[in-house]
Amino acid sequence: MTHPEMFSPAKTDHIYHMTDDTGMLQHSSYSVPNLSRGYSSDDNARALIMAVMLNEQKPAVQTEQLIYRYLSFMFHVQNEDGTFRNFMEFNRTFTEKVGSGDNLGRSLWGLGFAWAQSSVPDNMKKAILGCITPAIPHCADLVAPRSRAYAILGLSYLETEDAKTMLILLADALANQYEHNCDGSWHWFEDTITYCNSILPRALLLAYKKTGILRYRTAALESLDFLETKTFRDNYFKPIGCKGWLKKNGTPAEYDEQPVEAGETTLAYLDAYEITGEKRYYESAVRTFAWYYGINSQKLQMIDPDTGGCYDGICEDGLNLNQGAESLVSYWIACLTIQKQMPGILYH
Repeated sequence: MTHPEMFSPAKTDHIYHMTDDTGMLQHSSYSVPNLSRGYSSDDNARALIMAVMLNEQKPAVQTEQLIYRYLSFMFHVQNEDGTFRNFMEFNRTFTEKVGSGDNLGRSLWGLGFAWAQSSVPDNMKKAILGCITPAIPHCADLVAPRSRAYAILGLSYLETEDAKTMLILLADALANQYEHNCDGSWHWFEDTITYCNSILPRALLLAYKKTGILRYRTAALESLDFLETKTFRDNYFKPIGCKGWLKKNGTPAEYDEQPVEAGETTLAYLDAYEITGEKRYYESAVRTFAWYYGINSQKLQMIDPDTGGCYDGICEDGLNLNQGAESLVSYWIACLTIQKQMPGILYH
């Protein structure tokens, strides 16, 4: 069992390095923000979650400003019909008219989370709800499982009947897909395990928490337990590599290992622990989070001690030393969630 005391909090410096007066930049060259790669609403939606949590646990004018920055970005990227654009160049021109289904789901996740937090002022909540409301009907058009899952996360924080109805629609579809694809030895939503995998069982866990529908809980825990058999080796977390994925009855790709997998899987285990009370999920959360601190396939620290940035992955020949936004916010959301649910582990 990995001891939580081994973790030390990262610096927040890189959060501010990666954030300008528009929002969070998408990529970096090593630890230096790469302006030429612009911004994405995927990253800013998740940065909003990070900033709200950071300000809740360590209130400061500086962190409050981050919330306004990321939220303003999300308002700017929303189309009049309620959809969102994703990629924006540094000169503030968009590269597309509408983002992907995953982008819609992640946008709702960030906005829904922020709306639900008691630390967020009422006037800000009203503005957030005005952004969320026209986006909800578009969830009915989502077909990809991860798009549906991210949307479920966002909808699970809301209290309106429209949000609950849409959540059940999406969770039913996700549960149907799981039940259709699983068999005696394969308990998964598709015949391939690809990216952001733990978001699928996590979405059903939150749907169960919101509705009490037992079917969601069953599918969530079965699939999460199955995923664990594919992503742990010798008691350390080894996510499916993005260069080849894992096909049914096949062999998982070894590399590249992505930080988003460790962050989102940590969150899934924490939710499973909260819902079931089973200590094994707490232990899996700690072991997964330890991936960032060198308990991984190459025994490499993922957090830059100078900047607090998170390296972009573990490759066959070592670290990807860039420190992009997705890696950064994935680490911090997991870090802050652990601190909230297990006070004293990370900050002293």
